Amino acid sequence: MTDNRSSFLDAGRTLQTDNGDFLYFSFEQLEKLGLGGISRLPRSIRILLESVVRNQGKGPIVADDVKNLAAYQPKSVRNIEVPFMPARVLLQDFTGVPAMVDLAAMRSAMARLGGDPEKINPLIPLDLVVDHSVQIDYFASSMALRMNTEMEFKRNRERYEFLAWGQKAFQNFRVVPPESGICHQINLEYLSRVVRTETINGKAVAFPDTLVGTDSHTPMVNGLGVVGWGVGGIEAEAVMLGQPMYMLAPEVVGFELVGELPAGTTATDLVLTVTQLLRKEGVVGKFVEFYGDGLATMSVEDRATISNMSPECGSTIGHFPVDERTLEYLRDTNRGDIVDLVERYSKAQGLFRYAGETPPEFARTVQMDLGSVESSLAGPNRPHDRVPLEDLKRHWRVLLDRPQAENGFGLDENQKENVAVVEFDDGSSAELTHGAVVIAAITSCTNTSNPSVMLGAGLLAQKAVELGLTRKPWVKSSLAPGSKVATDYLARSGLLPSLETLGFHVVGYGCTTCIGNGGPLPEDIRAAVVDNGLVAASVLSGNRNFEGRVSQEAKASWLASPPLVVAYALAGTVEIDLVNEPLGLDKNGNPVFLAEIWPTAKEINDLLGYARSAETFKARYDGIETSNKAWNDIPVKGAQLYEWSDASTYIQEPPFFADMTMEVDSIKPINGARALVKVGDSITTDHISPAGGIPADGPAGTYLQGLGVEKKDFNSFGSRRGNDRVMTRGTFANIRLRNQLAPGTEGGWTTYVPTGEVTSVYDAAERYKADNVPTIVLAGADYGMGSSRDWAAKGAQLLGVKAVIATTYERIHRANLIGMGVLPLQFLDGDSHEALGLTGHETFDINIDESLAPGQEVKVTATRSDGTALSFNTLCRIDSSIDGIYYRNGGILQTVLRDFLK
Repeated sequence: MTDNRSSFLDAGRTLQTDNGDFLYFSFEQLEKLGLGGISRLPRSIRILLESVVRNQGKGPIVADDVKNLAAYQPKSVRNIEVPFMPARVLLQDFTGVPAMVDLAAMRSAMARLGGDPEKINPLIPLDLVVDHSVQIDYFASSMALRMNTEMEFKRNRERYEFLAWGQKAFQNFRVVPPESGICHQINLEYLSRVVRTETINGKAVAFPDTLVGTDSHTPMVNGLGVVGWGVGGIEAEAVMLGQPMYMLAPEVVGFELVGELPAGTTATDLVLTVTQLLRKEGVVGKFVEFYGDGLATMSVEDRATISNMSPECGSTIGHFPVDERTLEYLRDTNRGDIVDLVERYSKAQGLFRYAGETPPEFARTVQMDLGSVESSLAGPNRPHDRVPLEDLKRHWRVLLDRPQAENGFGLDENQKENVAVVEFDDGSSAELTHGAVVIAAITSCTNTSNPSVMLGAGLLAQKAVELGLTRKPWVKSSLAPGSKVATDYLARSGLLPSLETLGFHVVGYGCTTCIGNGGPLPEDIRAAVVDNGLVAASVLSGNRNFEGRVSQEAKASWLASPPLVVAYALAGTVEIDLVNEPLGLDKNGNPVFLAEIWPTAKEINDLLGYARSAETFKARYDGIETSNKAWNDIPVKGAQLYEWSDASTYIQEPPFFADMTMEVDSIKPINGARALVKVGDSITTDHISPAGGIPADGPAGTYLQGLGVEKKDFNSFGSRRGNDRVMTRGTFANIRLRNQLAPGTEGGWTTYVPTGEVTSVYDAAERYKADNVPTIVLAGADYGMGSSRDWAAKGAQLLGVKAVIATTYERIHRANLIGMGVLPLQFLDGDSHEALGLTGHETFDINIDESLAPGQEVKVTATRSDGTALSFNTLCRIDSSIDGIYYRNGGILQTVLRDFLK
C-alpha cells in the first residue's frame, strides 16, 4: 500500500476542442501507469473512477482509493469503498428547505460553539428548483394556473422568504423560482452539461458532469449520459460541505435492448415493462447500464423516461451512454455550444457508444426485445405491478375480492354493490361505482419530459373533441407540464385547445398529483366516494402510486401514459376494457373505440419539430433564475445568520445541535427498549415520513390549531418540512399505515405497551421519552422503499427511535438512518419478526459497544412479559468505515460540524 496522495495525477492529458484546450485525466494513460483493465469496466464505474482520480489529495482521498476502484472486478465485486465527490448537488424545495434549514442551524451552532459560521457554506455548485409546492386547488379553467400560483405564494410565503435569504447568504447556491417546472426536467433540459469544465489550480479541467440530488428521481438525467442519483438530504448536506460521499462500489447489471417498440405503444409502456422486469431480477442498490442496438431507435427523452424510474426498479441508476442521440438532443435544447467538447471528451475517454461495439463487462446481463412491449398500466398501489391494458377490467374485479393483505381491497358481496348518485350543476346526475375515475392527471417528470407521449395525449384529445366526446363530469382533470417548453410545443402544434376542451388546462408547473399535491376533490364527489365506501380510482402519468400518496379518497392509483390518462377521463371508470369496449358515443350516437382515436407514430413524428426547437429552449431558459417577478420581489431579512422566529409555523431551528459538544460519546448498549412501531413488508418512506394533507384531528393538526392556524391554511406536510415540531408529530401517521402494534387500525396509532393503551405514535413516543425508555422499529422487507425523504429518518430519531430491525432495507433510507444516528440492524437470512414470533410487546436489549464494526453480527435479546427471553443475531447495516464514524458522532452533520470546529 502506498501513501502517495498524488501519483495518479500524472494521468493528466490535454484535450483540444472548439471551446479551448482542457486538462483531463485520461483512462488510457492510467492504464499505462499500471492500472490495467479500465477499458473493460462499465462506463458508470469509469465515471466514478475519474472523480476519485481528479480529487486525489482532497481531504481523505488518496492514491490507494484510485488503485482499489481501478481493480474493480465486474463479475466478483468485493467491498471497495469509493470516496465519490459529485460535481454538483440538486435540490427540490420539499427536501431542499429542510436541508437549508439544517445548514442555517449549523451556522447558528457554529457561532454558539465559537467557530466561524461562514465556514458553513456550499463548496460545490448547488441548484434548488422550487417545484413541489404548487397544489391543484383549481382545475378545468383558463384561470387555474394563475389562481393555483397565487395560492402557492400565499401558502408558502415564509418558506420562500427563507430560501430568498439562503440565496443571498450562501455561496454557490442558485434557486430556480416557482412556476418554472420540475427539477428533473429542468436538470435534463437545462442544468446538465454532460461534460463540465472548471479552473483547478490555475488550469482549465474537463470532467464528467455528475451529481447527487435530494429526490429519488434524480437518476432521470442518466438518460443523457450524466451519472447521478438520489440521496437523503443529510447526505447531500455533507456533500455540499465538501465531504466525499462514501459508498461501496456497486454491482453493475447490463441491460441489453434490441428491436423497436411496436406501433401503438409508448415510452410509458416501455418503462412499466422495464420496471416490472428489473424488480423481478433484483437490482436493489445496483447500477443498471443499458446497451445494445435498440438504443439507436430511442430518443434521449425515451431513455430519460426509463432512467427516471430507477427507484421503482430498485436500482441506484439506469445509465445510458453518450452517443449521437445525446449530441442531437444537446443541439435541440440550445446547448450546441458544448457539443464539440462533449463529443471529443467522451470519445477520448471511451465513454462514447458506437453501433455494434463490444459492450463492457457486467456482473450479469438482462435482455429485452422492445417489440415485446404492450399497452399497460401499473397499480393499484405499486409501480412495478404492471397490468396489460386489455386485462385491466378483469384484474380490477379480482382486486375488489382479493384481501388487503394480498394487495387487494377485500370487499364482501354487499360492499361490492355500493353505488353513489351524484347530481351536477347542469341538472344531470350519474351513478358512481367502484372504479370510478375521480382523478385524471397528466403529471410528473417521468412523462412530461417526453414530447412523444405529451403530443400523443394532445392528438388523442383532438380526435376525441372532433367526434364530440367529453370528459366525465366527476373526473378532476389536470395538466401539469414539467417545463414551460412542453406548454409551448403543445400550443404551437395546435393541440392545447383540444386538451383544454376536455378539462386538461395547465394547472401549474411542478410536481402535483404524483406527490399528493393534487388538491381536494370537489366536495360532492368526495362525499359520494367516502359516504358510500367506494373504491375510487386515479389515473396519472406519474411514477409513484403508493397507498395514500396520490389521494386519500382514491384508494386505487394507476400509472399510465398521458394518452391513456385522457382516455380514462373520457371513460370515467377503470372497470372497462378499452381494447374491446367503446370509450363513449360520438355526436351522432355511434360508439367510439380507443383504437379509432389513438395517434399513430407518423402523426406524432410530424409534430416533433415543434418540441425540438433550440429557439424555444433559449427563450424559456435564458434568465430563468430571475423570470418570476413575485419571487424577485420577496424581501430578504438577516445576514449570515438566519433570524429564527418562534412565531413561524414553517421554519424552526431544529434541535439536532442543541446539546452538541465537541466530545463524542462512546457507543453503549441499547437496553430496555420498547417497540414503537411494528410493520410488514414494503413499508415506504411515504408511510413513515409525513406527506400530503395534514389531518385536523391528528397530532400535527392539533398542534397547528393550537397556534391559531386554521385548517384551510394547514398547507401540506411537505411544505412544512422546515418545522420539526410539525414533522415529528406526523411521523408514522400516514392514513394507510397498518401498525401491527395497534391491530385493526390504520394511521398513526400504536399501543403504549406498559399500560396496553392504544394512542397516537407521537403521544406514545413522548411518554417513552419522559420515562427515558428507548424505542425501536420492527419491520419487514424493503423497509424505507420509495422517495428519498430524510424526514423518515429525522422524524424517527426525534421520536426517540434508537434502532430499526428490518428484513431488508432500501438503499437511501438505510443511509439516512445512519446519517441521523439511528442504528439499522437486519434480520439474518430466514429470520423475520414473524418467523421469530416477536409480538412487539417485549423489551429489547441490543448488545453493542465500542467494538461495533461494519457488517458484524449484533445480538438482540427480546424479553417477554412472563420473563422468558429470546436471543437472536442481526446483521449490523453500518456498511462502511465512514458509516461507523457518522453513527459514532450521532449523525453526518454532527461529524461535519465537529470537523469544521477542529
